[in-house]
Amino acid sequence: MPSVSTRRLIVRALLSLPSPLLRLLAGGGVVYRGGRTLDPRLQFLAAGAARGPAMTTMTPEEARRANTQGLAALSGSPEPGVRTEPVSIPNDAGAIPARLYRPEGQDPAAPLMVFAHFGGGVIGDLETCDAFCGILAKIARCPVLSVEYRLAPEHRFPAGLEDVLASYRWGRDNAARFGAPAGRAAIGGDSMGGNFAAIVAQDLKRGGEAQPDLQLLIYPCTDVASETASMTTYAESFPLSRAMMDWFMGHYMGPEADPADPRLSPIRNADLSGLAPAVVITAGFDPLVDQGEAYAKRLKDAGVPTAYRCYDSLAHGFTAFTGAVPCADVACREIAGLVREGLEGRIH
Repeated sequence: MPSVSTRRLIVRALLSLPSPLLRLLAGGGVVYRGGRTLDPRLQFLAAGAARGPAMTTMTPEEARRANTQGLAALSGSPEPGVRTEPVSIPNDAGAIPARLYRPEGQDPAAPLMVFAHFGGGVIGDLETCDAFCGILAKIARCPVLSVEYRLAPEHRFPAGLEDVLASYRWGRDNAARFGAPAGRAAIGGDSMGGNFAAIVAQDLKRGGEAQPDLQLLIYPCTDVASETASMTTYAESFPLSRAMMDWFMGHYMGPEADPADPRLSPIRNADLSGLAPAVVITAGFDPLVDQGEAYAKRLKDAGVPTAYRCYDSLAHGFTAFTGAVPCADVACREIAGLVREGLEGRIH
């Protein structure tokens, strides 16, 4: 098998072809669904993925390996001007591995951002969101603490969630070590990480603790039992399909878990008032787009300052495609800019 650098060069060369040619190589025609047009580079990647084995036919271990190999060719390079260091977060269930990102020109008034990667609670690690966390740290001018929580089915719900909650509390209490204001932090994540981030804010409210400075929810899963239209319209989307959602949840939830539990489906919480200001992001070609939008609306209706953006031509997981899909890189930088605005209190 070619090296990661060689595969990355091949993928980037192919994706630099003109859009009409990419569509032709992907089977021809424009992918238009639900009033949205898919980016031709994602269309090309989807066609390639369709020729391989589906994740739903794999074991979790096989899926993790496939995810690591696939993302290695698509992710962006380390962000210039951002240094990283490993961090070990003490926890009763065992130390939680993490990675700290600190940008040059860090704003000493900007709180620490604790971030949880995507992966359905089953796959993913610190590399999954490495490029995005660098972008986030640089543009938002804040330190970012990326967390490698426990995965299912070895550690089912709520193990991963509890790791992220513990990491948030530890990050908040140790923020001054990283040049951030003491006793303050923000929480963020994408997909399942966005689910965790939303639930962390709700858990803190239930426990009478101060809210995070901001919650960043990128294409979050907010309703495990959702039957919204997008679950059908984008059921066969790449890289997340309806069947994959079922596969993830089958591994993540134990037999006693209730999909309507607000700690699985945060949109099922009847009262969202008093939660942290939110930046909510969705992708157009994503079974989860409706529930992300619905959660943003619920937050706004509850009086929570909320900025909502949908990137119509992109698909679920785009934060990991910054090295191969230019509009994904642009979107990630825009998101980081929104986070900066949110940390400055400019979301209303």
